[in-house]
Amino acid sequence: MGQNNYNGALQKPIGSGFNKASTTTDVIQGIDLTGKTAIVTGGDGGLGLEITKTLTSAGATVIVPARDTEKAKKNLQGILNVEVEILNLTDPDSIDAFAENFLASGRPLHMLINNAGIMWTPLQRDQRGYEGQFSTNHLGHFHLTAKLWDALKKANGARVVNVSSSGHHFSPVLFEDVNYNVRKYDKFEAYGQAKTANVLFAVELDKRAQQFGVRAYSLHPGLILETNLSRYLTFEDFVAIGALHPDGTPNIEAEAEMKKIQKTKEQGAATTVWAATSPKLQNIGGVYLENVEIADYNPGFYDSEAGRKSPAGIAGVAPFAVEDQAAQRLWTISEELTGVKFDI
Repeated sequence: MGQNNYNGALQKPIGSGFNKASTTTDVIQGIDLTGKTAIVTGGDGGLGLEITKTLTSAGATVIVPARDTEKAKKNLQGILNVEVEILNLTDPDSIDAFAENFLASGRPLHMLINNAGIMWTPLQRDQRGYEGQFSTNHLGHFHLTAKLWDALKKANGARVVNVSSSGHHFSPVLFEDVNYNVRKYDKFEAYGQAKTANVLFAVELDKRAQQFGVRAYSLHPGLILETNLSRYLTFEDFVAIGALHPDGTPNIEAEAEMKKIQKTKEQGAATTVWAATSPKLQNIGGVYLENVEIADYNPGFYDSEAGRKSPAGIAGVAPFAVEDQAAQRLWTISEELTGVKFDI
């Protein structure tokens, strides 16, 4: 049956040769992706744009699915070997249409990078009534991966990369009420739940898919202040996470800490590119990565309130994000909520 990362069994650094300061240029050096095809959700902006640039620079053809195709084409202008297609991750019909179009091309899919996401949003629901962060960050990518399964198998050595976050420590997946139909909505908790789902999905997908040559990974890109993900934060939120004092003045200590550990986009995208291309990961999967390396297993007790005030986030992977029963249960509930049978 092969190895698996249930309960963090494989969460040990392997000596990647890189570190938190490594860039996409460092990571892609010497790697030839000529003839390879990648799909990068959110590949037209932020870290996704850096990923797209890097993969194409190494010879890959990159398909960028986007809700706003005109904006995506503008952002990707001048980059060779890029194709833009329409996709809305919260719309099942849109996911089906995108996947069917790709499968009809007959191409194998060597890299599926589930990078698109939203963060810390007010409560919003998709057309099915599902909570927005869980729907966009996890369910949409689960549905997409399932529909592209035949193309992944066809590659004879594909990789699926889920961009998670150290914010997964904010919350496990609360299966009894994933869509906040009963409990009070908390934007930080909801984000944590969705990012934990990204990790659990990689754990279970790798276990099931490795027999077909498909490996899966999840990762924390690091603190990148150049992206627009925190645009939904209110004044009260900035106070809650310790960036501002209640009187509105900046928290100088927190600011200094963030400056120490923040990354450029090129550094932030490096771990994703490494996950998608590194020969060192050829015989291992299902692992959570950070700083261009396999992260440590972090069994320590975690206080989500205190964690929100840690600008660096919490290092390593939380036990609940690699727990075997949670990984299996997430797969089942994801099939139920999407109506898509992902039968490997």
